[in-house]
Amino acid sequence: MKSSTALNTPAGTLAAAPQQQAFLLLRTVFTVAPVLFGLDKFTNVLTDWTMYLAPVVTDVVPLPAQTIMYAVGVVEILAGLAVALKPRFGSLLVAVWLLGIIINLIVLGSFFDVALRDFGLLVGALALNRLALAQGQGR
Repeated sequence: MKSSTALNTPAGTLAAAPQQQAFLLLRTVFTVAPVLFGLDKFTNVLTDWTMYLAPVVTDVVPLPAQTIMYAVGVVEILAGLAVALKPRFGSLLVAVWLLGIIINLIVLGSFFDVALRDFGLLVGALALNRLALAQGQGR
């Protein structure tokens, strides 16, 4: 029976790669999550996304809230794909997108807990950007 290379790898080698592991974890999460959330903007399985949209947005953009959410979904899917293909650029795109979501929630005047969570995600996206730079990714 052949054993896995990972099992035969000295612990020191695995421990020497925490930066690479952190990069891969963050890259995976910031690829998958935006794509899944973006797709859900079209189905509203997780929630009714329009309730998170500040009314001022529909005042400024003369479209129904659900139509705006379709556009939001497309942007989120593209942002996730950008992280997958060009993590240094995509991570900044996700960070700016999260900042926009935070501002929207603050203007809405509710869901401050979601805004705080999204701030944490924004910091994670910025950390991914720094790790991508260190890894030489996304140039």
